[in-house]
Amino acid sequence: MTTPTETTENIVSAEPTTIEAAHTHDHAHDHDHEHHQHGPSLNPELTREIEVEVPADEVSKTFKVVTKRYTKLARIPGFRAGKVPESLVRSKFAKELRQEVLDSLVSERFRKAIDEQELRPVSQPQLLDLQLHDGQPLKFKAAFEIAPTIDISGYDSVKVAKPDVALTEDEYQAELSRALDSHATVEPVDEDRPLVEGDWAEISFKGEVKELAQTVTEDGVENASQSDPITGEDVLVEVGGKNTLPAFNDALRGAKPGQEMTFEVSYPADFGEPRLAGQTVGYDVTVKSIKKKIFPERDAEFAKQLGNYESWEEFETKLREMAADRKKNALESQARDKMLDELVQKFQFPVPESFVQQQVDARLDRGLRALAQQGMTTEAMRQLNFVQLRDAQRPQALNEVKASMLLDKIGEAESITVSEDDMDRELLMLSLQSREPLEGLRERLEKDGGLERIREQMRREKTASVLYEKLAS
Repeated sequence: MTTPTETTENIVSAEPTTIEAAHTHDHAHDHDHEHHQHGPSLNPELTREIEVEVPADEVSKTFKVVTKRYTKLARIPGFRAGKVPESLVRSKFAKELRQEVLDSLVSERFRKAIDEQELRPVSQPQLLDLQLHDGQPLKFKAAFEIAPTIDISGYDSVKVAKPDVALTEDEYQAELSRALDSHATVEPVDEDRPLVEGDWAEISFKGEVKELAQTVTEDGVENASQSDPITGEDVLVEVGGKNTLPAFNDALRGAKPGQEMTFEVSYPADFGEPRLAGQTVGYDVTVKSIKKKIFPERDAEFAKQLGNYESWEEFETKLREMAADRKKNALESQARDKMLDELVQKFQFPVPESFVQQQVDARLDRGLRALAQQGMTTEAMRQLNFVQLRDAQRPQALNEVKASMLLDKIGEAESITVSEDDMDRELLMLSLQSREPLEGLRERLEKDGGLERIREQMRREKTASVLYEKLAS
């Protein structure tokens, strides 16, 4: 999100695009001066409009200066350099001359006008009713948004419950199991015995979805609609495993290799596979073999395979610390988000629409990048309904902008700052992640304003953490 800025430089530097948009429409204004607005919509509560007029003699003087320069530089067949008639230059380069006059006069006059009226825009100005002709006054209106007045009185009275972040033994054992599973091997069981709890059954199966609508024919019961069968070969199923459906556990427990069985499974409505959710499936299953999961010995040698650990005890200690930190960070992040939601609900104020749309853009950009990483093609992305996507993102984007603006205000009240050491550490991390040399990264971010945006975001995060420690109980 772009933060409310207290200068006009960033706004004015982007004006040529806005001016160009106005240039393509202003001919109609010569006749009826109909009010048009270019660019994204603005929040009416925060929109301000100024009228600017530049005297005719100054407009003519600027036209002459620009035309004279073009006359010296113009290269037109049939004329020597610097000898092109002024009338021909004005005709051939009319659009370019006009644009340079606009660039020369509008930015300066806009800045002067907002300074005189003590206005501080936070959005790009949108030029309205632009009238520019040599020998006549330059007239235009500019509409833009200003930052709202935010009263944060009572922000420190918001309460948020502090979660219990202690790691339980069950949670630790689950973490340990995940670490061990990645290094386990599955070996066949040679002894002649039935499947027992903890075994892995290697099975093949075929399943048919039981349709609700059925008809009776001479050949028996017939489903009203047919769906493709569900099949699997050499599938491993853990008997008694927490991810194994009870019906499979019950059917497989006590079975031997070569045994065939038939049973039904009723899947819950919230089952993860949409095709099976809420369905009843009849399965024909064949047990092919019994397998056992074998784990390495929990010793120093295995610990070294898992990382830079000297002993198994050191690995377990570090694993417990990492799991505890992950849980603490996740729960406290959720609590901070809840705190920010409370603040957003508590304080009502108008939000610049330009900020909201920038945040919508950022959310869509992240979403599209994620889809691309999942394999969606550019052509498929073009088929997406971006109007609906933007509308869907707006409520969350609005809340995120409000939260950021509140954190900026609270950060001022709490005198939160980001030290140069903090910035250096952050830039070093970004440099390592992007594989961009540190000094080159710093120079690039300084030029495009990215350095200040990073500092602002770090300050917000620091403010949220300080506020959470202050308000959580």
